Amino acid sequence: MPGPYKGEHLLEYLRARIRWVLIFWMFVVSAIAYLDRVNISIAGTTIAQEFHLNKVQLGWIFSAFVAGYALFQTPGGRIADRIGPRATLMIGVIWWGLFTSLITFLPPGVSGMLAVIIGIRFCLGMGEAVVYPASNCVVAQWIPSSERGVANGFIFCGVGFGAGVTPPLITYIMSHYGWRWSFWVSALLGLIAGVIWYIVARDTPRQHPWITNEEAVYIASGLPQSGPKGGSWRAILSNPHVLAVTFSYFCYGYAAYIFFSWFFIYLKDVRNLDLKSSAYYTMLPFLAMTVCSPLGGWISDRLTKSRGKRVGRCTLAAVAIGCCAIFIALGTQASSAQIASVLLAGGAGALYISQSSFWSVSADIGGKSAGSVSGFMNMGGQLGGTLTASLTPLIAEHYGWTASFLVAAGLCAAGALAWLWVHPEGQPSGEVGLAPVSSESGRG
Repeated sequence: MPGPYKGEHLLEYLRARIRWVLIFWMFVVSAIAYLDRVNISIAGTTIAQEFHLNKVQLGWIFSAFVAGYALFQTPGGRIADRIGPRATLMIGVIWWGLFTSLITFLPPGVSGMLAVIIGIRFCLGMGEAVVYPASNCVVAQWIPSSERGVANGFIFCGVGFGAGVTPPLITYIMSHYGWRWSFWVSALLGLIAGVIWYIVARDTPRQHPWITNEEAVYIASGLPQSGPKGGSWRAILSNPHVLAVTFSYFCYGYAAYIFFSWFFIYLKDVRNLDLKSSAYYTMLPFLAMTVCSPLGGWISDRLTKSRGKRVGRCTLAAVAIGCCAIFIALGTQASSAQIASVLLAGGAGALYISQSSFWSVSADIGGKSAGSVSGFMNMGGQLGGTLTASLTPLIAEHYGWTASFLVAAGLCAAGALAWLWVHPEGQPSGEVGLAPVSSESGRG
């Protein structure tokens, strides 16, 4: 029978590549997570008008999410290490579905409205904080070292995809049904994705009932040798490579959150584009992220195989973030809103070429404590995002929007230089990850 035969063939094909099924679904979760966080930047002007908020107060609301997200990265990573990414992500999507929806039930004119919204967004950030530390646990347990650039690139392709479809999707829903429906749709999509994740995922290959023996052997043979689970915080926090990567990710996060928080408003209010044009031009940086994230992962893996991790992870990241600084600086000088959008989109794309390097290196350094190490690193990135969400309108108010973007460009340059101090196998005192650094550890 042709139908069942083809179905059996497809099932066997997926069983033999179950690791990529999990990576694909992490891409889906990643995309929906960014839909849930970016929707407020599109609906922000409407919400501000309804609740009588100014741009600085709106910036505080943006920062509240990122603050909760940042502060709970490290605990979120530890939770993922302890209970596994399968349960961690399921709990997370239920949590953030609830807090995405809560803002829609607030009536205008309630006393202390600003504080309530800030509290809701802070709690939403707490729930979403588990996503990428948990995904790095999946990568550390399921993906051979030689494929981690592509795997991380594809997961973070979801960032660009989710953030890219958000402007037209949220604009459409808002124009037809109101801003509250845009938040309800976001929450529902997250819950559906979480349920499917819980059904198809397992924490380790040996726990998965669908995996083939060949797939299990292939994964096990490609995982780096690592120390015992549960590296101490002292070992992680005293490691100079972890600190350098975290500082660079702080700079990365500062630049990235200009696009997530302020780019739509910048095009609409500063570059004077209409609502529809702003929505479409806002897509450009996120489309660039969608393309460049997996591209950067592919380049990283190819360079790692031919030139070693020092070149494939660190040099690539330094060059990419440095190019982002140049693009952002050029974008501020463009007289046309369209040309500025293209140049700034180039900066976003260059930034995301480096994305897989951060997460591949943190998985290599962390080993079985990849959730904790990557959670600490991502906390640095989100603290950068917290700062830009509030600082960008303040700088713009006093010195202009060009100055706001140039600050981001300067931090990108600093973040690129920080990679000169990073070694991909620089583990915390041998307690987590691989063996201590040697003169040859940059190869292979």
